[in-house]
This record gives sequence, C-alpha cells and structure tokens, in this order.
Amino acid sequence: MISVAIVDDNEVHRNRLGEAVRSCEGMALVGTASDAESACRLLREASIDVLLVDLGLPDRSGVEVIRFARQHRPQTDLLVVTVFTDERHVFRSIEAGATGYLLKDASVAELRAAIFELRAGGSPISPLMARHLLNRFRPVPAKATDGKAMLSAREVEVLQVVAKGMSVAETAGVLHLSPMTVATHVKNIYRKLAVNSRTEAVYEAGRLGLLVL
Repeated sequence: MISVAIVDDNEVHRNRLGEAVRSCEGMALVGTASDAESACRLLREASIDVLLVDLGLPDRSGVEVIRFARQHRPQTDLLVVTVFTDERHVFRSIEAGATGYLLKDASVAELRAAIFELRAGGSPISPLMARHLLNRFRPVPAKATDGKAMLSAREVEVLQVVAKGMSVAETAGVLHLSPMTVATHVKNIYRKLAVNSRTEAVYEAGRLGLLVL
C-alpha cells in the first residue's frame, strides 16, 4: 500500500487529487495540507511514501517544502503537481529534490500512473517539462557560442547599418563602400548566420549579441 499525502492550497484541486488516491487500489491517503507550514508538520508526523506538492502555496514556495522533505524524509518521493510550466520552476524543483513533475491538467489515470512509477524507481515528467530539460542540456550550436568570431569586423559594421533599415545603396554611402562590396558582405552575413532575410539576420545577430541598436 502506497501512502500518499497532498499539499495544495486550492481546495477543489486538493479534493480532486484526494479522490484519485482514495479510489485507487494500492494507495492510501494519509494526509493533506493547504500551506507549507502544515506540510512540514505533516512530514514530521506521518510516514509518507509519495508527497504531491503544489508550488504556489500561500505562505512559502512549494520548493521549500521539497527541500524540507528531502532533508527530513529522504525516503519520500516528491511529485510536483502544479500549473507552472516555465523552466525556472522546473529546474528549481528538481534541484531541490523533486523526483517527478506533472501539470495540474494531468488526468486521474496519469496521476496514478506517476505515483506507481515513482515507487518503482522512475521519474515521471510531463512532456512539456521534459522538453525544457532536453533544451537545457542540448549542446549549443557553434554559431551561438562564437558568433562574434564568425563575422569579420567589416561584416559586423555592415550588419549594424543594415539593421537600421537602410538599403544596400544607403549602407554603401554611410560606410563609403561600393554597393557591390556591401552586397557581398550581406551575402556572406546571411551564409554565416544561416539565414535568408534581413529580418532573420537582425534577429540572429541580436541573439548572438552582435548588434548594438
């Protein structure tokens, strides 16, 4: 029998999670809490296999509950169940010790499966959250790390003027170059940044920190 406790300040959602646990064979609901203080007290008093934790609690962040649980109940699996989908919350939760991360729109079946998976040694994560993690550890393309080295000083100068909306002829006049020379530079800039238009070039160069507008 898996003992489960719930930490969520939203009564409707807390009751929904509670019913999903109570009605599932192999699980037992051993407690609920609506804030961080009550959650920490519950962790001190009860033996809990899986703690379902919301991050948006009224007194403190659910991340602090996760840290407390990791320090005082290291055998407890910690499953975040929240509305937060941004990378910051995902990484803070995992760094604090969360062993799973689901969104509140997860179905009852998904929630139950996640609890069983946790106790089997897995780490259930919503697909969107998994994408954040993959993006975090995916190797950065070379052009995003050495952008300034990719373009020559003259190409950066040309791009700086072109980014202001000037035509090739106008850019040539500003930089005292021939239009053909400017056109060649622009062509090389597009090739090096792997783009096909002025808008894309400006965006990519801005992302790489090449432009000062």
